[in-house]
Amino acid sequence: MDAVRTCVACRTRASRTTLLRVVVRDGQLCVDDRAVLPGRGAWVHPTSECLKRAVTRGVFPRALRVSGQPDTRPLENRLKTHMDN
Repeated sequence: MDAVRTCVACRTRASRTTLLRVVVRDGQLCVDDRAVLPGRGAWVHPTSECLKRAVTRGVFPRALRVSGQPDTRPLENRLKTHMDN
């Protein structure tokens, strides 16, 4: 049985294999593909809708317990290339 996580954007519970784990590295949101990077992680659906909702609501600083808004461009670029394929 696969572990269940909650998307920080839409608050829907889903299998962790269908979500992306995101961590903050040097002030930037980075995808943790193997879910092994140290630090607090947040889970989000790999869709532009959930990413936009998370950024608009400002959930990443709260979920990751960081001050200030992390740079979301690396995550946005990753999702764009993921959806193009």
